[in-house]
Amino acid sequence: MSETNLHFRERMDLTGNVSDRRRARARSKITGKTIALVLAGTVLLMIAGMALFAPWIAPFDPTAIDLGNRLAPASSTHILGTDHLGRDMLSRLIWGARPSLGSVVTIAVLIMATGFLTGSLSGYAGGWVDSLIMRVCEAFMTFPTFILALFFIGVFGMGMTNVVIAIVLTHWAWYARIVRSIVLNLRHRDYILAARAAGGGPVKIFLRHITPPVLAQLMILATLDLGHMMLHVSGLSFLGLGIQPPSPEWGCMINDARQQIWTNPGLALIPGLMIFLTVLAFNIPGELLRDRLDPSLLEREGD
Repeated sequence: MSETNLHFRERMDLTGNVSDRRRARARSKITGKTIALVLAGTVLLMIAGMALFAPWIAPFDPTAIDLGNRLAPASSTHILGTDHLGRDMLSRLIWGARPSLGSVVTIAVLIMATGFLTGSLSGYAGGWVDSLIMRVCEAFMTFPTFILALFFIGVFGMGMTNVVIAIVLTHWAWYARIVRSIVLNLRHRDYILAARAAGGGPVKIFLRHITPPVLAQLMILATLDLGHMMLHVSGLSFLGLGIQPPSPEWGCMINDARQQIWTNPGLALIPGLMIFLTVLAFNIPGELLRDRLDPSLLEREGD
């Protein structure tokens, strides 16, 4: 075999080995992401099932007090034991999924609707309308969201409804700014200019050509932010500002267990674990979407 052919085969082998390693690394990465996504989806489906079917799967009334059975350990009757008032922990955990998960979904929908409407109006109308909306957004974005939420709850009062309103008011400006930037980018595209030249009205052009991509990006942004919203709701409920006892909610359950944190840590750990699993299940799809759509990360993987 000639020296040229030998050198050519060595280069082919080296290239093939590198390609094989890259393919193997890509397959392992895809497999790991798929497993994580399946696990996250399973957790979210289980929690959503708990929230939807709580009246049928909860073994006891979550608010029923039984002082003679207070702080009972786990048993066949009370699988997770009872709290300091004798209430069944499993039942309260199941029923607590309703306000915990329902409030997050409600907040996400309201924030997306508010951010879409204000951001689209700002970016599409322009002029003084754009300037006015952006100045209002900057005023809201000046303060930390949690501190601003505490201020609004102080104004509106306690309760889960006011917590939802407060979180929406502290987050809509961020979404409006992002929607505005997307609209400004789209309104000067060639197909938008062609639609205008063809005689399309501004409302028709907006609904047909701008709304679909904006809503798609908005849903991706909300997916990334669901875990953050869950922590806000749980934190405010832990402070006693959200849903009020005896109604079960995971953050409120942790607050109820503060006096027994050293003698019965499970009373706080169990709802805390549910919050952790839910936030993690929300974050995994969001992180995968970010990895899929972030150009800088895609360029780094291609190197």
